[in-house]
Order: sequence, then C-alpha cells, then structure tokens
Amino acid sequence: MARRNEDRVEPRWLSGDEQESWLPFASMLMKLPAALDAQLQRDSDITHFEYLVLARLSMTPGRTLRMSDLATTVSASLSRLSHVVKRLERRGWVRRAPCPENGRYTNATLTEAGWEKVVASAPGHVEEVRRLVVDALSGAELRQLRDISGRVLDRIDPDANPF
Repeated sequence: MARRNEDRVEPRWLSGDEQESWLPFASMLMKLPAALDAQLQRDSDITHFEYLVLARLSMTPGRTLRMSDLATTVSASLSRLSHVVKRLERRGWVRRAPCPENGRYTNATLTEAGWEKVVASAPGHVEEVRRLVVDALSGAELRQLRDISGRVLDRIDPDANPF
C-alpha cells in the first residue's frame, strides 16, 4: 500500500559541512580504483582486482585459500571471483582443486608463476599507493584513515571485514 504524503519521513539531508566532506570522498571512491587499475594494467598487464587476488594468496600459508574465504578477503562475490580465477588459471598463475579437508569446497592456490607475477608487480603498485595515498597523509592521518575505513566497512558488512 502506498504511503500518503503526510506519512513520509523527511530525509536527513547532509549539512553543508557534511556535503563538503562527502563529495570529495565520493569522488575519491571512484577515481582511486581507476588510477590503481591503470597503473597495474600499464606496468604489469593485470587489473587491480587480479592483483588483489594474487597478493592475498601470496600472503597465506601454503599460498592457498578456499574460494569462499578468498572472496571474502578481496570483497567480491564468489561468482565474480570465479570468473577472475578462471582467467588467472589460463595464465598459469592460480590453480584450483577440491579442498582436501572438505571436498564440497574448492581451494585456489598461487602457482610459482603467480608468485613471480606478484613479486614483479608489487614494487610499481606499492609506489603508486604511496604516491596517491600514503605520502599525501601524515602518520596520524593514516591511523585515522585506517580507523575510519574500518568503521565504515563494519557498517557495510560487519561479518566480512577482514581487517
């Protein structure tokens, strides 16, 4: 049943100060991933998301994670991750296999060639992260950024914040 006009709750519009904070942040949310993606594609012929998958696997024991856990740590749907891992498999950087502890799950493992790709791509990527974000902020601001990002991520998905 449609609500009558008098039943509608007025939106909590942003104040001028809130809008002055939100608009640059919203713009950064759009431009930062594109800038990181452009650097990785130009220098390493991989997307930022592909790099995140490879890098996350490189940081785990045995360079292996269940696909469902990997999806959580890279903030992706299992479907999106499956498509990307299939591309990474074709390039020889990742291998998928049934999980030995529970065959209902699939593990993704970083291959030696995948490890070499991460090692080769990481210096340019970290330099771009430094140039665009880290070097623009003081140590105190970086800690604030970490804390703010964690609080916002908890609001978005309290069960999936890997940090």
